[in-house]
Amino acid sequence: MKKTLLLLVLLVLGAARMASAQSMSPLGVWTNAEKKATFEIYKCGDKLCGKIVSLTVPNDPKTGKPKTDSENPDPKLRSRPRLGLVFMQGFKYDSDNKWDDGKIYDPESGKTYSCYMKMESQNTMEVKGYIGFSLIGKSQTWTRVK
Repeated sequence: MKKTLLLLVLLVLGAARMASAQSMSPLGVWTNAEKKATFEIYKCGDKLCGKIVSLTVPNDPKTGKPKTDSENPDPKLRSRPRLGLVFMQGFKYDSDNKWDDGKIYDPESGKTYSCYMKMESQNTMEVKGYIGFSLIGKSQTWTRVK
C-alpha cells in the first residue's frame, strides 16, 4: 500500500512539473529592452524558431525604403527584407524552462551566435547569445507582447 501511494505521489509531481514546463512556453510575440522590434517565437518542426514581425522604424532613414539585411556576410542575402526575417533557429527544450542549442542572427551586425532562451516568468525570458561557452556572452530580457 505504501509503495502504491509513493508511486502515485511521484506520478502527480512529475505531471505537475511537466504541466509547469508547458505553461512557461516561449511561444508567442516578444520584444526586447530596446523595443526596436517584435519577434514571434513559433514551432518549426520539433524545434523553435523566431522571426521579426514588426519594426519600430521599418524604413531605412537614408533611402526611405524598407530595411533589408544589408549587413549579411552573404552578398546574395543583403537585399532580403528584415521584416519577416527568420533570425532564430534550432532551439530544443533542455530542462527547467530552458530552450538551448539554437542560433540567433543579428541583422544589425550580420553576425550569428549560439543562443539559449530561458523563461523567467510567464511574461519574461532571458535570451543569451554567445560564442563558444554560454558563460561569456550577452543576455537580454525579452517581454511578452500582449
